[in-house]
Amino acid sequence: MVYRIVTLVGAVLLVVLLFCLLWLMCRRFLAYQDASGDLSDRAMVLATWTFAGIAVGLVFAVIGAFVAGPWAFYRTLRSQGYVAVSDAGAIGWGLAIVTVALVLTTSAGLLLLYSVGAF
Repeated sequence: MVYRIVTLVGAVLLVVLLFCLLWLMCRRFLAYQDASGDLSDRAMVLATWTFAGIAVGLVFAVIGAFVAGPWAFYRTLRSQGYVAVSDAGAIGWGLAIVTVALVLTTSAGLLLLYSVGAF
């Protein structure tokens, strides 16, 4: 029973970790692109929609997260007019952010499974 609770708490923490990583990388992206205004709020909007794209993509297939996540990043970036970056650049940045966030979160998830004895 304790393992179930640890796994549930770990899963919730992994979701929080994924969103925090997305927010941090979106904030770094906006700072790198010299976006003006409140970077925290802009990064929150960008990370929220990217997270939603990843979540929708994960429902259909794991590879869908690598399509829907960058697409959501690109659409949010374009609709808000945050920075002047090309379409291909926006999709490339979105793919990089999604890939790094998912790899780090997956690594933490595997560490969690190892810690509860699943591996």
